[in-house]
Amino acid sequence: MHPAPVWLFDLDNTLHNASAHVFPHINRGMIAYLAQHLDVDEDTANALRLDYWRRYGATLTGLMRHHGTDPAHFLAETHRFERLHEMLVFDRALAAMLRRLPGRKIVFSNGPQHYVDAVVRAMGIRRHFDDVFAVERMRFEPKPGVHAFRRLLREHRLRPQRCVMVEDSALNLRTAKRLGMKTVLVGSLPRRPAYADLRISSVLELRRAWSRLFA
Repeated sequence: MHPAPVWLFDLDNTLHNASAHVFPHINRGMIAYLAQHLDVDEDTANALRLDYWRRYGATLTGLMRHHGTDPAHFLAETHRFERLHEMLVFDRALAAMLRRLPGRKIVFSNGPQHYVDAVVRAMGIRRHFDDVFAVERMRFEPKPGVHAFRRLLREHRLRPQRCVMVEDSALNLRTAKRLGMKTVLVGSLPRRPAYADLRISSVLELRRAWSRLFA
């Protein structure tokens, strides 16, 4: 009998479908921000947004490294929502799955604290998590950077071998695996990368599938 693990859940496209409405809204905000603050047209701004996301795993990282962008200002301006609850797409069975899943649970997201808090509360799942660990707590060094993971582990006094990272991003799982965590890839990728111990199409499958991680 294995002790219950500590679950580290990504938020966007893991616990809810951000691609439906939330990500397009954020992306439009990022394009407008880059166009204004870097004095470029929208096509150039979008190309930069995508380039930094592909190179670093987060647009913010590229902006800080190459343009000295103030991360707090950027995140506040690009994560504004008037009717966030109307934009969220998620399965209502999620709360029951989290309640029945054994072990501590932490949201581990590259999003800003105000946004991550608002999403989990709007979904009615905040009470199932011990903590919501957002990018400010990583000192604006987001996943897949190893410092983000180490800050969470240090703050919660966790051994990586006890943790399971649940993510839609294979790049983020690679860092988690290198640290010694178990890894779960959420999504419909055609094949399972070597650094994903388990692949599921929906986070709802986790309660039935998690024991295979320790078989």
